[in-house]
Amino acid sequence: MRSTARSIANTEFHHVVDNVTHIGHEIVKKLEEQGIKALNPPAGFPMEQESTGKAWVISHKPIAVAAGLGQIGIHRNVIHPKFGNFILLGTILTNADMTSESQPIDYNPCLECKLCVAACPVGAIGADGHFNFSACYTHNYREFSGGFTDWVEKITDSKNSKAYRDKVNDAETASMWQSLSFGASYKAAYCLSVCPAGEDVIGEFLEDRKRFLKDVVKPLQDKSEMVYVVPNSDAEDHVKKRFPHKQVRPVSNGLRSKSIRAFLQVLPHMFQRNQAKDLAATYHFTFTGEEIAQATVIIKNKTLTVEKGHIGDADFQLIADSQTWIRLMAKETGVLSAVMSGKIRTNGQLKLFKAFSKCFPS
Repeated sequence: MRSTARSIANTEFHHVVDNVTHIGHEIVKKLEEQGIKALNPPAGFPMEQESTGKAWVISHKPIAVAAGLGQIGIHRNVIHPKFGNFILLGTILTNADMTSESQPIDYNPCLECKLCVAACPVGAIGADGHFNFSACYTHNYREFSGGFTDWVEKITDSKNSKAYRDKVNDAETASMWQSLSFGASYKAAYCLSVCPAGEDVIGEFLEDRKRFLKDVVKPLQDKSEMVYVVPNSDAEDHVKKRFPHKQVRPVSNGLRSKSIRAFLQVLPHMFQRNQAKDLAATYHFTFTGEEIAQATVIIKNKTLTVEKGHIGDADFQLIADSQTWIRLMAKETGVLSAVMSGKIRTNGQLKLFKAFSKCFPS
């Protein structure tokens, strides 16, 4: 997993997922032989792609913690006390990071070595424990559903092969072909590569931390590679400042909310706190039409809170037809046309709406 050749690391990742799936099936078989009804939800993929809510059947990571298999590290992976960190869901960034309550998952700082913080190319893991879902998903999951959607749209938006190659180089096309043929690969997952937690791996870290940093962390930091980021995001700023030798590749992460409920749930995960450093405001949202909902969004001190209903006094109010808002978020319609048609109405200084939008680049 520490290899700079990520094909080698990904072979291990997929091997773990295959093992988890096999073990799950064996457990189910034994339980059913004893007359106990059981099933084994997929360890990773496939997922319920047609769902307008959560695409997974069950959240594996918090169950693993509840079962005593380990603790969630600052990198949001399960750390087993003996074997170090392992993946329970075929994804580094999984359902446990996107709960219906939109609350950050509890984690154990463990060794406080913060090597995952230092190694992450997009700055998704903050030294203070903050986790930037959008940054991790956009880069590490480039070949998964969201990135694949963006790639397909690049194809359809290209007039000819030259126009396509201006947007996607040959290596990226080959990598996408490989993901379709052999399985999607993670672009980084360096948080797993450098983690020294666990009895089987901690010895060399404790024996010589400087050497561990030189042999394990530095090669990944120094690697020249394309890093996928949403334009004007915290991740883009991080790569340019921290890893100027890496190539920034602005893309869309392909994530689109299919309902107002999903839109409100995902806001904390898409929030870019450094883009909100000078913002302190309360927003009231009122959605009408097919999906009726009210919500309060409070942004202050680089944090975001989403509450049901209208709470307190609003600095900015937005009333929108629910379907029009979803289409606007998917860039299928424009703000001007929506306002002109009366489908979206606002009350408050427009600069506050622009400041809000800046916190959620796409």
